Amino acid sequence: MTAYLDNSATTRPTEGVIEAMNRCMREGFYNPSSLYAPAIDVEKSLRACRQAVARALRGDEKGVYFTSGGTEGNNLCLIGSVSAMRGKQTVIVSAVEHPSVLEACAELERQGHEVIRLGVDIQGQPDFDELEKLLERKPALVSCMQVNNETGAMPDIRRLSALVRAASPATLIHVDGVQGFMREPFDVRLVDMYTLSGHKIHGPKGVGAVYIRPGVRVLPRQLGGGQEKSMRSGTENTPGIAGLERAIMGMSVLDDAHDLLMKKKLRFWTGIQAAVPEAKVNGPEPDQGAGHIINVTFPGVRGEVMLHALEERGVYCSTGSACSSKKRHISPVLTAMGVPADEAEGALRFSLSPHTADDEIDAAVSVIGPLYDTLRRYKRR
Repeated sequence: MTAYLDNSATTRPTEGVIEAMNRCMREGFYNPSSLYAPAIDVEKSLRACRQAVARALRGDEKGVYFTSGGTEGNNLCLIGSVSAMRGKQTVIVSAVEHPSVLEACAELERQGHEVIRLGVDIQGQPDFDELEKLLERKPALVSCMQVNNETGAMPDIRRLSALVRAASPATLIHVDGVQGFMREPFDVRLVDMYTLSGHKIHGPKGVGAVYIRPGVRVLPRQLGGGQEKSMRSGTENTPGIAGLERAIMGMSVLDDAHDLLMKKKLRFWTGIQAAVPEAKVNGPEPDQGAGHIINVTFPGVRGEVMLHALEERGVYCSTGSACSSKKRHISPVLTAMGVPADEAEGALRFSLSPHTADDEIDAAVSVIGPLYDTLRRYKRR
């Protein structure tokens, strides 16, 4: 049996999503910028998705703009907002952000701005004492993710927001919500900008959105026909947006996504504890943090070796961020959290979805135990 436990990399689109996209391509293929009735109907469907995003975040639909996904959204929010300001600016970013945030900040540095990387503790929480000191410098922007994509750590955004609003009210707050949207509740009124992606919630790849609080100045990164109120030019990906709306609807019907996912994660971890008592969790304790991500070290076995051995047995997981896992050996996120190198080298990320079956979890656990016992007998030279 196949056990797909890499839902933080991507999720399988639901049948409802596929049907909505097919219908859009067959019947609603019109350009929403055109003026005749069928095209206006397509424009109305875009607004329906915009409203769905706003409802999920408790925000204003006027602040929702469609993008191609999380990477574009993060670049638009970070580079676009700082570019709209005059002179050299200071940006504070958590040290454990996704590469699409850290690389955008590196670009800001190349443009002459100052970027300060804020440290985190072993649980993945930002150093709030250090942040409080840094806010005395009145930074232009603070960026911190909702859910860490490798460990499931959930920075205390409410505390961060209160701290920033009190000490430096003009500072913008950006949250990368790609790994949190629709799986963990969020009130976008706490922040100024928020990023989300469709394919993390059983929607299609190539579509996402940003929420930019009305009144926040952001210079567009993409110029052209003026779509999305000139924030993101280019003919809208109408099939993708139809799929995104359907994905949001599918997640919205869950009574409590966090609770559902947490039960699955604890089932998995309980099984791992019994099968591999030596296993260690990196990041928050299993009953803390996000309900769908757990990062586990299997001492004495390299993560890549374990990953490929599991793959041969139909169990799919990850060594870290899918966007950069092919470029590195030891996770910079785990290093920034203070995880020793030998432990980080043996780490794997397992990520679940509401559709992950208990049978998949149990099948994975039944494979992991014997496999680890075999692999740890071989010492590296």
